[in-house]
Formats: sequence, structure tokens, C-alpha cells
Amino acid sequence: MCLKDLQLCCRDTCLTKRSRMTLKVEAPTDELIEAVVIRHRTSLKLTATPDLGFDALGVLQRAGIAERQQFILGPDGSYDLHLNRFLRELSEWGVPSSNGIDGYSSDIMLVCRFLHEARGGKTIWEIDGQDLRAYKRARLHAEDPDDRVGAGTWNRSVAALDKWVLWSLDAGLLTAEPFRYVDKNVMTPQGPKQVRVNAEAEPTSRSAGSIRFLSYEDYLLWRDVGLRGYLPEGGRDPKWRGRHGDRNGLFADLVVSTGMRLGEASSVLVPEVPPLAQGIGDFHLSPAVTKRGVARTVFSRRRVLRELHHHLAFERDELVQRQRAAGAYEGWEDPLLVRRSNRQAMIVDGRTRAWTYSDIGIEDRIRLLSVDARGRVGGPLWLWLGEDGQPLKRSTWQSAFRRANERCAKFGIEYEVHPHTLRHTFAVHMLGLLLRQTVRAMGMSEDRRFTLAQIKRLLIGNPMRKLQLLLGHAHEETVYQYLDVLDEAQEIVLAALAEWDEQASVLDRIKVPAEAGR
Repeated sequence: MCLKDLQLCCRDTCLTKRSRMTLKVEAPTDELIEAVVIRHRTSLKLTATPDLGFDALGVLQRAGIAERQQFILGPDGSYDLHLNRFLRELSEWGVPSSNGIDGYSSDIMLVCRFLHEARGGKTIWEIDGQDLRAYKRARLHAEDPDDRVGAGTWNRSVAALDKWVLWSLDAGLLTAEPFRYVDKNVMTPQGPKQVRVNAEAEPTSRSAGSIRFLSYEDYLLWRDVGLRGYLPEGGRDPKWRGRHGDRNGLFADLVVSTGMRLGEASSVLVPEVPPLAQGIGDFHLSPAVTKRGVARTVFSRRRVLRELHHHLAFERDELVQRQRAAGAYEGWEDPLLVRRSNRQAMIVDGRTRAWTYSDIGIEDRIRLLSVDARGRVGGPLWLWLGEDGQPLKRSTWQSAFRRANERCAKFGIEYEVHPHTLRHTFAVHMLGLLLRQTVRAMGMSEDRRFTLAQIKRLLIGNPMRKLQLLLGHAHEETVYQYLDVLDEAQEIVLAALAEWDEQASVLDRIKVPAEAGR
């Protein structure tokens, strides 16, 4: 069990809404009357060890339990040794990132909860194909539309279960696969290939309609009206009561100009912001925050970088100074005090060596506080802060985008924009730049219209590999989905490219590795 405060990441019975609470081990509470499966994290940095009659901390350490390790407790408080060993070994089974482990743990926990509450108290070791189909109905086709998930979310749950099946078969804990699998033919650059997939996985279309993106003009309208409080015809809305419009608009600009994922953009640290004098705008994304734990470099437009430095020097600095004077940073629980930092590493109290960003995960980043030579706290190193001076989590940005969509809808601007929509927008426009760059290199006319087949012949290979590296996808084939979008919306893309010409130089900076592996 956890020895300090148990951080309980639980979901209520509708399976989609998340809540958080804290349970003290030393003083058990009867607030958790309903018997539910709940996901926890360990906490090994103790201020006071409860007297349990044995060296509980030593037991955890000898077992190799890491700080904030995910684990699941059953509805009766039982600890399934095998299931939790699976969660601990996820990093050895192709899930290296903390975000990935969080997602898999949450998905498995939800399956366990569903089996307990809706399938007669079954455990995950008793699951079969009928249970999975019932779970699919509850997730994809719930009576309340707000409780339904999309095909992508469902497929991530299936992927977590498939990973559990493979691990359990390898460990000898299952004698046969509990689900039905089918062979499916997919097209790859090397020709058709047969893959084996879970029969309950949902097909995901890669047609133009499945990729949501905005023209640059539409993006500016959505940003200014939804996030910054302007009227559609221009000018400030006198009824606007938002206080963080410029900050939120700047965050959206950073995402749309770099193609960062939400988790990557929201967890940037102040020392990671590129210097303005250099002018390149290169953000080096640490493997500790990227998907699959692969480092990459993305490039911001100079205008965005200039506004980001303005935000740091004025709005953010004023906020930090005000909150510091009010003592907001004196009571931080278990802070990591940073003496010095640059774009490569930082010096942290209690560590004998410099700490590189590749070793700093999101859970540690949010605890970083700068201190001066006298030990006085300067403020968080987390870039994006709320009104209270505390780090903003990714859920706050999701809420900000939702409110922006609702505000736009009031003016008849029917855009359903999410942070990932801006990543798609970056990809589509960057693909247009790739096409223009390739056409110029071949001495062809830029104003001609290309068929989809011609686009593919021009772009597949080195240009698409560059886009893959910018987006951080594991396989080049993943970015092929944008080819169909480009064919369907060439006029939209090409009309907006004038605003993105500055980004064309980004493509020249991308060095494609010589190795064939992708």
C-alpha cells in the first residue's frame, strides 16, 4: 500500500467523469462506502512512517516499487499481485512513457470496475469475449451521450487489454486468449500486409472527414473570439469577463505553430523556452514528456516566440512576484528547489549531479521551484500558471478550449476545436509547405493542381519523413492520413500558406537519419 497520502485517481460509475480525493492511511475514513475498484499511486518520500509493525518502506524499496507507481486495489481493498506486477512491468513491454503507463493503468482499472459492478463481481482473470462486448456497449453506446467515448478512446482501451493478454500468456497466468482476434489486410509503403487485431476494435477512418483542422484564417477567428474575448467583426467584447485571454491565445499559438501534443506544450519549463536573440525558436522536447519517450525538436514561429518572452517578462513575472509576496510558494508539499538552470540541465538541492531534462517527468516538473543564493523562493519553473500562481494542468487547457467553443457557438461560429485539432492544423499546413518546397525543387509550376496520386509520388519518402519527425510519430505511415486532407482541401491550404512562409525554413533544419528503420 501507499504509506503517506494515497492519491486516489477514481472515476464514478458512469465510467467517464474523473474525480480526485485523498485518503489517510493512519486515519482510515468511512467516506468510501461504495465498494469500487480504485487506482492509486505510491508515495515513498515520507515525512512520518506509520507504525505498521514492520519496515513497510523497506519492503516497497526491496520490491522495486518506484515513486508514484501505479497500483490497483480491489473493492475489498485487496491487492492483486499479478495484475499490479503487470502495471510495474509495462515499461518493459513497449510502454516507456509515464503518460502511457497512466493511460494503460486507468484503462485496466475501468475494466476491473466494470466487471465488478456490471458483470457479477468478476475479476479481470475471468473476463471473456462476452464481457468485452458488454463493456463495449457501455462505453461506445451508452444511453447518455455524455457518457459515450469515441472510437479512438475505445481502441486505446482494447490496446491496454491486448497488452495485458500478451503479458499474462507470457507469464503463464492465462492458458488461452480470452478474446477473438481476426486477420486484417492493411496497405503499407511496402505493399499489403496482414496484421492481427482484436475483433472488438473499432475501425478508424483516415478519410479527409476524420481529420479536423482549420484554415489559418478560421484559426485566428476561433482564437480571437473564443479565447481572447473579441467580437467576430473585431474589437473587444465589452461583455467579456475573461482574465487570461492573451495567455490562452498564446498557448494556442504555440501548439498550432509547433504541432506539440497537449501534454508536451502544457508541461514546458521556463528554462526550456528558446532565447529570443537566437531567433530559431527550437524547443527541445524531453523524452520524459513525449509520447513513447522519444525526444524531438520542434520550431516556433518568431512572432510566437517574441510574444512568449513578452509574457514571461511582464504578465507572468508580475503574477509570480505578487503570489510570492503573498506566500503562495512557502507551503508547497515536497518541492524540488532549483539553484541554477539552463536549457540543458539544472542544479537541484539534494542531488549531487546536474539533473538533465530527459530525467524530469511531469510529476517532478510540477514540483520545481527556483531559489536564489540565499534560499529565497523565486517561483515555479512550470511555464503556464493560473491566477493563483500555481502550475496549470492539461485538464485546465481542455476546459479553456471547451469554453472557447461554447463562446464561438453563441456568435454562430460552429467550430469544435480541441488541442489536437491545432496539431492537425499544423500538420496539414506543414504538408502544404512540403509540397510547395518539393515543387520548387523540381522546377514545377506552383499554381498547378495535383491529383492525390501525384501528391503521393512527390511526397512519400524524405518529405513525409520530415513531417513524421516534427510530429513525433513512430511510423511514417501515420502521417499519410494528411495526404487525403491535402487532396480534398488544396485551395484552403495553399491560400493560407503565405502566412506560414516563415515556417518553410523549419523544413531545412530537419535532418533525416540515414537508417532505414522508421
